[in-house]
Amino acid sequence: MLQISRIRDQKEEAIGRLRIKNFDASAIVEDILLIDQARRKTQEELDSLRNEANQLSKKIGELYKSGKKAEADDLKNKSAAVKETEKQLESILREHEEKQNDLLILLPNIPSEQVPAGKTSAENEVVHEEGAMPVLGTNAKPHWDLATQYDLIDFELGVKITGAGFPIYRNKGARLQRALLNFFLDNAAAAGFTEIQPPILVNAASAYGTGQLPDKEGQMYHAPIDDFYLIPTAEVPITNMFRDMILPEASLPVKYCGYTPCFRREAGSYGKDVRGLNRLHQFDKVEIVQIAAPSKSYAVLEEMKDHVAGLLRKLELPFRILKLCGGDMSFASALTYDFEVYSAAQKKWLEVSSVSNFETFQSNRMKLRYKDANGKSQLAHTLNGSALAFPRIVASLLENNQSVNGIRIPKALVPYTGFEMIN
Repeated sequence: MLQISRIRDQKEEAIGRLRIKNFDASAIVEDILLIDQARRKTQEELDSLRNEANQLSKKIGELYKSGKKAEADDLKNKSAAVKETEKQLESILREHEEKQNDLLILLPNIPSEQVPAGKTSAENEVVHEEGAMPVLGTNAKPHWDLATQYDLIDFELGVKITGAGFPIYRNKGARLQRALLNFFLDNAAAAGFTEIQPPILVNAASAYGTGQLPDKEGQMYHAPIDDFYLIPTAEVPITNMFRDMILPEASLPVKYCGYTPCFRREAGSYGKDVRGLNRLHQFDKVEIVQIAAPSKSYAVLEEMKDHVAGLLRKLELPFRILKLCGGDMSFASALTYDFEVYSAAQKKWLEVSSVSNFETFQSNRMKLRYKDANGKSQLAHTLNGSALAFPRIVASLLENNQSVNGIRIPKALVPYTGFEMIN
């Protein structure tokens, strides 16, 4: 959520920057500022009234001590009237704050000045590409056929048990999943991330804190009796560990990682792009999260980007990094890098990671602060990234490394799988 002070002090800049996200904020911003004006006026009246009430209370005490009961009783009646007006102003102030908050949550995060203009993914900027493109034989198969051939994944049995998008991994397919889990976590630990095993159900306050609610409510699985949400990523519980906290600046950056299953309804997804592992409702992922001081958060973002690139190099996968344009960014992000790996049998790029800086957008919602060198509380910056999501990594590993003799496992993974080939 944007800070009201930023909207108040940088109104035209905020409106202009949000146009990069193809969002016209003019009317909402005007409404917010009108309510803010009324809220501040009410707050001033309330502060003045509270001061008057304190003075009256002090005077009444003095009169009683000096035996002037009649005068004290008169002031007591006046104090009661002041307190009644105080309650009314408090009620009005709450209404203003609620209305202002209801409008503020409609505004997406302001994109960084580094974000390129554009409306669709076709206008994302490729900032890096590396790795040799695999050359496959004429009989090369997509991963869903390879999964069946080598008895790695059963998509139909998953449909029987739950529904489409909930595959069952078996034999070396299950072991490959476990290998990736440990490989990603070990690499995160080596990079200084503290491992967390968080809950996979969160309350509404947590989903609100990281921006899933109300923007992505339709994409989340909801357990209505308890009002819990199945997490779409470990970002949600890990970042919310620090909700309503003030951290010492010396503790920054805070670095955490966590493995979880992730759940996404993916409403509206259909067609060839959802075949096999391309788009699932349940999948596994290792997430990296950092909380940083504002002055260092973009250096931290580059560090996280390099970490993900290092994982893909070790997995010997051709990849590219895209800087997302305004129209393709998430509601909450200030700057996002997407990583895509090349899927040789499908002959297309598959997104496997997003690494984002949210600046103060999440921390303002969560009241996540740090105390600076002057002892003043400031909003921290939050960042997160997939490091990595399993399904499309598995799809690319199977497709890119297939041969007539079987499927080769990258050297870096062999100590984790315990086998060099799937055959």
